[in-house]
Amino acid sequence: MQLVVGRIGRAHGIRGEVTVEVRTDEPELRLGPGAVLGTDPAAAGPLTIESGRVHSGRLLLRFAGVGDRTAAEALRNILLIAEVDPEETPEDPEEFYDHQLMDLEVVTVDGTVIGRITEISHLPSQDLFIVERPDGAEVMIPFVSEIVTEIDLDEQRAVIDPPRGLIDADEAEIASSREAEHEAGQGSPAGSADGSVNGGGNGSGTGSERGDA
Repeated sequence: MQLVVGRIGRAHGIRGEVTVEVRTDEPELRLGPGAVLGTDPAAAGPLTIESGRVHSGRLLLRFAGVGDRTAAEALRNILLIAEVDPEETPEDPEEFYDHQLMDLEVVTVDGTVIGRITEISHLPSQDLFIVERPDGAEVMIPFVSEIVTEIDLDEQRAVIDPPRGLIDADEAEIASSREAEHEAGQGSPAGSADGSVNGGGNGSGTGSERGDA
């Protein structure tokens, strides 16, 4: 089974190094020296990692046969793909591969069926479930522990506790109107001086292993 483990970014320096957007919580395993990776598009690979290092918080890789900036820049935006045993699972029980999550039924904590996961979108800040609803509409659900309260692979379902307005946009509009009326009548609600809300981070404790290998 093939899983995306990274995306090549811009060239770094003049000796063939490239920045890599990591899409795995196991970079030492998937993106270590000697690893041979497939690519998308396939014609660009396979690529063999010759060396790697972290610079200013970003992973830099050098591939065999890529010795200068021009060759490195030609690899920009190419996806790196690892071959993984279909029976393999992440070491952390709270982490999941994309193929484990695809097509799970999404239900709320009270049992309401929302739809099925059709895609996992990996953003720099968090991962998103793209869920197709029974009527064909799509809804995006952040894959964070405050919202996704349970992944039950045996039952093939993801349980969510969505904030108001995440699933039904009309609820958000109604809530916004009520808040506006409240503020107009009584002034600004109490809160922090800058109006911020403390969310405590994404709460998942995971990176893209919630999705990719």
